[in-house]
Amino acid sequence: MIVLSLAEIAAIVGGRLHRTDGTAEVTGSVEFDTREITPGGLFIALPGAKVDGHDFAARAVESGAVAVLAAREVDAPAVIVPPLDAGVAHDRAFALVSDKDGAGAAVLAALAKLARHVVQKLSGDHLTVVGVTGSAGKTSTKDIIAQLLEPLGPTVAPPGSFNNELGHPWTALRSDSSTRQLVLEMSARGPGHIAELAAIAPPRIGVVLNVGTAHVGEFGSREGIAKGKGELVEALPSAEDGGVAVLNLDDPYVAAMASRTTARVVFVGESASAQVRAVDITLDGEARASFRLVTPDGEAPVKLPLYGEHQVGNALSAAAVALEMGSTVEEVAARLSSLERRSERRMEVTTRADGVTVLNDSFNASPESMRAALKALASMSATRRSWAVLGVMGDLGDDSVAAHDGIGRLVVRLNIDKLVVIGQAAAATHQGAQQEGSWGEESVLVPDVEAAIALLHDQLRAGDVVLVKASKAAALWRVADAVLAAPATDAESPVVAPSPSQERSNGGDA
Repeated sequence: MIVLSLAEIAAIVGGRLHRTDGTAEVTGSVEFDTREITPGGLFIALPGAKVDGHDFAARAVESGAVAVLAAREVDAPAVIVPPLDAGVAHDRAFALVSDKDGAGAAVLAALAKLARHVVQKLSGDHLTVVGVTGSAGKTSTKDIIAQLLEPLGPTVAPPGSFNNELGHPWTALRSDSSTRQLVLEMSARGPGHIAELAAIAPPRIGVVLNVGTAHVGEFGSREGIAKGKGELVEALPSAEDGGVAVLNLDDPYVAAMASRTTARVVFVGESASAQVRAVDITLDGEARASFRLVTPDGEAPVKLPLYGEHQVGNALSAAAVALEMGSTVEEVAARLSSLERRSERRMEVTTRADGVTVLNDSFNASPESMRAALKALASMSATRRSWAVLGVMGDLGDDSVAAHDGIGRLVVRLNIDKLVVIGQAAAATHQGAQQEGSWGEESVLVPDVEAAIALLHDQLRAGDVVLVKASKAAALWRVADAVLAAPATDAESPVVAPSPSQERSNGGDA
């Protein structure tokens, strides 16, 4: 963050000073976790479900913080933020913090004001803000964009999926006078959310990947999701002022957003009409894509080291951003071919000593990302036995049963050998597989993670490929971790049938 005095911060957020004359300066990072505090930092006191950050104010200062951004007086130097008017606190803030008295929402609102001030100051120093949204692939694309832009100058991007009212301003505040690119992932759980994030750190370049059905329960329809995602392109500056909208031409909902922006539009995709497109796409035995990157300025071969054909679309969007920022086609192709996976539990591929390969994509799930992961599994297991270990996909509203049923049917159509469905909330996936023609023990429904781990421990054979995927709340990475921690199996060991107790449980759940 740029250096600011406490008095300046109080003025920016409309707060008051507490136990300080305001002359002390914040020279370190802004943190909401006392374990991450650095000398000269600012601690953000947020009330959580189990602990309240206000209770850790003194500890934060002892750890090096100059002061605390708080909603009430604390036992430490602080900037006390003003309360929000009744009804102003955004409903998403209450999902992030335990906020019975509105304290958390007030602190988040102040954090947003501080981040907006810093970004505005830095924008005059040639900082370019890139915003990324979409129903699926945001985190992977954000990671790719960051890697393509880093050779062009210091680049800030959030870790993992830090993309909400807390993660967005926190990431923006990592920027300083040396930062040249700020890449921000933007999530939404309802109308107006992306517009609010865009107001915190106004983007010059906006990327919209796709419009799926994730969070359809909150938006009401896919059209509602498209309207919400399009808030990003509406927030961009005009073409005359340097605004650029990177839109996926292969998604009609996204392509239609071109009419909602005054920014210059760059279409990406496999369509021949896209300015940045992929042709001659092939997959190797590990579901890694190769293609020819075609642009108005030339073309070059790309061999992605990431898993899944869906990464091609992500790579094209990132390529368009890098080209807009001044990279050559050859530079972009070379950097795409040397990418690394940066975020955990997203198409994370690990192989045990006995050849059992785990595709851990358990961080989150939507119908679109689930289909992409299953297709990758099918590509990776052409000559190996395949397992899909799947849990619930959340936030689907009235479409939940049909969406889970469709995934079960797709598992059968892709010739995945074994389907393990975890939990009654995902039971429609198992039922869909049965309706599509799964027979015997090809598809099983187990009650919980522990039962899934026990089944895999009994039945996995050397060389098998296992996909683990569900929405974050299911925490299915526990399955992936357990499989990878298990001892290697005997390559010649036979498939072990479920125990009688497992058979009774599965039959009862079905």
